[in-house]
Amino acid sequence: EIEGLNDSFKELQFLSMANVELTSLAKLPTLSKLRKLELSDNVISGGLEVLAERCPNLTYLNLSGNKIKDLGTVEALQNLKNLKSLDLFNCEITNLEDYRDSIFELLQQITYLDGFDQEDNEAPDSEDDDDEGDEDDDDDENEAGPPGEYEEEDDEDDGASDLGEGEEEEEVGLSYLMKEEIQDEEDDDDYVEGGDEEEEGKCSGIQVVTETINSL
Repeated sequence: EIEGLNDSFKELQFLSMANVELTSLAKLPTLSKLRKLELSDNVISGGLEVLAERCPNLTYLNLSGNKIKDLGTVEALQNLKNLKSLDLFNCEITNLEDYRDSIFELLQQITYLDGFDQEDNEAPDSEDDDDEGDEDDDDDENEAGPPGEYEEEDDEDDGASDLGEGEEEEEVGLSYLMKEEIQDEEDDDDYVEGGDEEEEGKCSGIQVVTETINSL
């Protein structure tokens, strides 16, 4: 049994046992949901058929730096129907003539061998994909403009509106004051005219009295 690893890890999707001097996979527990398995830099030389039995849904398998020497050993991986990426870098099998062509012919389900496809296109890195997704989000945010930009414009518009209302209030106030002054002037004129009429009335009264005295 692989120490610390048992059937209780049935929900496990990624497992790394790199450089732990592992010689055999016979004690590997059933991990039906496992997708990625890192077994690099061990001393595994065979027994790969266990992987199809215990980890049938593997999509990525790294066996680089192990003791795998021939195609017969790798043939056991044909039953991993979902396998897309296989790494055998630094294994003796890579010294075989037409190594890459032979592996792609033997394992037709895989897309990438040692990080490259049959046309030597490099396999995408999951972390790079995440970074690209973040960059796309940043671009979208940049295209949309800084979040505070529109708020500032709204504030400016509100300020302009407030200023306009203030000017209108000031204009109304001035008009009102001007009307008040005009009204006061008209009232003064009325008062003066009334005063003149009163004076004229007094003069007429005095004249009448004088004429009456003279007649006596």
